[in-house]
Amino acid sequence: MKITAVSSLLAIATAFPAAALDGPLIAPAELDAALAAGETQIIDIRAAEGDGSYAKGHVSGAVNAPYGLFRGPEDNPGKVPELDALQETVNRLGLEPGEPLVITYEGKDATDFGAAARVYWTLKSLGFVDLAILNGGLKAWSAANLGLSQDTVSPEASAVELSWDDTWTATTEEVQSIIAGGTEARLVDARPESFWNGEEAHPAAARPGTLPQSDYFVHSSWFGDEPGIVNAGAARALAQEAGLEGPLVSFCNTGHWAATNWFAMSELAGLDAKLYPESMVGWSNAGHEMANVPGPVRYLWIQIKNVF
Repeated sequence: MKITAVSSLLAIATAFPAAALDGPLIAPAELDAALAAGETQIIDIRAAEGDGSYAKGHVSGAVNAPYGLFRGPEDNPGKVPELDALQETVNRLGLEPGEPLVITYEGKDATDFGAAARVYWTLKSLGFVDLAILNGGLKAWSAANLGLSQDTVSPEASAVELSWDDTWTATTEEVQSIIAGGTEARLVDARPESFWNGEEAHPAAARPGTLPQSDYFVHSSWFGDEPGIVNAGAARALAQEAGLEGPLVSFCNTGHWAATNWFAMSELAGLDAKLYPESMVGWSNAGHEMANVPGPVRYLWIQIKNVF
């Protein structure tokens, strides 16, 4: 079942000022002022090389931290890397959990925001408390006539010891308990309807379909005409209109689009929300019960359509 919202509420997206550096969103002008004041960590999660990459131009002082560092293997991209690997990444990037940190990304579309939201979720779960995403990414930064640097930043390594706070993580076992009725929560699919109803599937998924008893609220619903995601006031209004009330578990194919829904519901709207990181790829490949799975003939057609 689709969760609906009144699209006109997007019009209030710019009616509230952007959040301060302590998150969860920061506007380009505010980031520029924060960097001038010093003591603000900044990472750029784009690829190191190529078109639209870190090497082509980034916010001055930004450390390159490609999105893949925070993702799982190709056959299960949503899986959270082992804690040791995440700790090695954080230390190599020179990051300190007790200092403000801003995440920058390209900002080309709503799907692109999911990368920043997933990194935000990961770092928050690792103990970073003063986090913000540059709203609108480098697209908004450039539109504000703020300069870019091509100087590679080589940070001094940090030596932090991290632990994982599972407050915002839904495990497979928890999802199974929700489906069985042992845990109270609403399962929210961030994918377009075509994925939810079994017409499309991620290439790494065992089969099309969705979690039993789930509804869908498409991740792009949190975006209006501006390049960035809506602010807290608009997010609360959208969530209320859609009937989104906690506790909630956000999922998609690989925990990417779902990270946007989690960010909007948890960090902007202030709802009790968790992210199921492995989502439908991990769930389907493990052979768990699914809903909206097509029959053999329809499934064959879907496979052919996805190839061509």
